[in-house]
Amino acid sequence: MKHLSAQNLSFSEFRLNGFYSLGEWRPFLFIPFFLMFLLAITGNSILMFLIKTQKSLHSPMYILIGVMAGVDLIMPIFFVPNMLLSFLFSWSGISLTGCLIQMFGIHFVGALQITLLFWMALDRYFAICKPLYYHKYMEIPNFLKFVFAPLIRNGLLIVTMVSLAGKLTFCATNVIDHCFCEHMALVQLACEDITFNNIVGLLAAFFIAAADFILITVSYVVMFISVLKSGKVHMKAFNTCITHLIVLSISLTTALISFLSYRIRNNISSNNRIFISIIYLFFPSCLHPLIYGWRIKEIRQTFLKFINKPNVFPLKN
Repeated sequence: MKHLSAQNLSFSEFRLNGFYSLGEWRPFLFIPFFLMFLLAITGNSILMFLIKTQKSLHSPMYILIGVMAGVDLIMPIFFVPNMLLSFLFSWSGISLTGCLIQMFGIHFVGALQITLLFWMALDRYFAICKPLYYHKYMEIPNFLKFVFAPLIRNGLLIVTMVSLAGKLTFCATNVIDHCFCEHMALVQLACEDITFNNIVGLLAAFFIAAADFILITVSYVVMFISVLKSGKVHMKAFNTCITHLIVLSISLTTALISFLSYRIRNNISSNNRIFISIIYLFFPSCLHPLIYGWRIKEIRQTFLKFINKPNVFPLKN
């Protein structure tokens, strides 16, 4: 009867209360995050447009970068508009269903970003270590073999994690100390044991982020050894790897700090924890088009042509 009573009292509406301690200064957060949102939308849209319209950028590597741009375009749409409205008008309410949908979108797309870095590493591995068979391996039917398994893994783990969160009872408070529905930010409000939820979250982090990181690291070690043996033959392809390593370092470092901040004792303040989470989810969407656009010569030159002579770009292939 007590369990039934607790379930009847379980909250179905929540308030996202991130950065609330800033008080009257909180609305000013709208300005930097709105500018970042515009940068992410504009930068990734331009990158996708360049890759779609220019035949010189239709190789597998650039197509993967275009897919990454599409993912980076989708990610902020899941939570940034709500966050901006909360800063400006204090519209912070969200239903449990809406919270779970947002949670799934954020974590699934976040996992897809990391998996895309693995696919990019795989592309560079074939280009450097198997150059004679590169086009064979990167043909869509063959490359799809490397696509389905990670996607199924990501989907199963994220669905399980979100479903378990949705079954919890929230009877203590309905105030989420965050700007969006991150898994642990919601789960820690439960008035029942969350050990299993925490374990599933750990498994998701290990089998997605950690597993992909290990595979990426191994592939880059093999590539580096191959480049040393072959001299300067593959230096152009390896230069692209350096760009991927920069992106990977930013993504995984911030993700690891954000993940551990909820699970180990620390002195990280609420505002700092929220900011780290935003860096992990939002900054890559802003930085990826800048990093890829500047570091990769072909994309940089194509963009400069777009600026100087925009009429040379056909609207259709």
